Amino acid sequence: MTTVSNSRKSISVVIPNYNGRHLLEQNLPSVYAALNNSKTDFEIIITDDCSTDSSVAFIRQNYPLVRLIINDKNQGFSASCNRGIEKAEKDLVLLLNTDIELNNHFFESQFKYFELPDTFGVMSKIIGAKNGETQDTARFLKYSGFKIKANNFYHLENEDFLTPTAYLSGANALIDTKKLKDIGGFDEIFSPFYCEDFELGLRAWRLGWKCYYDPKSYCVHDHSSTTKNYRTRNWVKAIFFRNRLFVHAIHLSRIRLVFWFLQIAFIDMLFMWIGLKFYYYKSFGMFLNNIKSAIKSRKNMKELMAKHNSTISIDDVINKMNKMLEGQTIIFRRN
Repeated sequence: MTTVSNSRKSISVVIPNYNGRHLLEQNLPSVYAALNNSKTDFEIIITDDCSTDSSVAFIRQNYPLVRLIINDKNQGFSASCNRGIEKAEKDLVLLLNTDIELNNHFFESQFKYFELPDTFGVMSKIIGAKNGETQDTARFLKYSGFKIKANNFYHLENEDFLTPTAYLSGANALIDTKKLKDIGGFDEIFSPFYCEDFELGLRAWRLGWKCYYDPKSYCVHDHSSTTKNYRTRNWVKAIFFRNRLFVHAIHLSRIRLVFWFLQIAFIDMLFMWIGLKFYYYKSFGMFLNNIKSAIKSRKNMKELMAKHNSTISIDDVINKMNKMLEGQTIIFRRN
């Protein structure tokens, strides 16, 4: 490990793993190459979530300097990340999926964001491994009816302008360690996976911090290879939509929450029935079964905002992002 100027903060890489031995073998060399090229101090922490393949043996044999955490039971993505975040000792945490390959210069253009005191984190461009197409860029935050949406990908014509994003992809997110621990890491209500990164970003914005997208940095993603380890396709969809419901239950204002629930119950349910998307009904049932946990998360968010003397709403976040983008040429990606 090499020590350089103070502008290059040290990095803790936190990687959750579940049956990803082949991905670790494939992608860990790129992580080390990018870290060594960054010329800063670093550590790598891998949380193994009760893998049944040879992941643990592979790490111990080939990467003895990795700080290995082994869960005593399968806990999912958010909980596994949190175990690693708790152990992180460096200035920045890179949350990284096992199916991500880093570019050699991945960190080069990202350090500058952390010279700003209100930066929560930054994410890079994500490129698909199979076709080389861009999978993920900045996310534009808006309402669709009474639902919070961040599904419009965009970038700016001026790549030197600091680009705000609604949230940081959990596949690669470089985050200020102190702020990440202060905010409590991921909310584990979202286990086993999906939407925990979206909710974390909203939490950060509502506390007055900013999330950025860096178009000059990129990584390569073998999309959804990690979720193939889990059950059926409809079960995965049910988890996704359940977690979308959690996000709204936590972050909408009281008035919007009432109208959102009416929109879900009387409009979305009908269209899902017509479209034969019955997994959505399973999602709604799972959401209702965990409503007490959602209420607790909403209460925790209220307490966190009081701690930070913040009254920022989702409406305020949308307005802030729009104001930051004034005068910029926005290029939306076709989905």
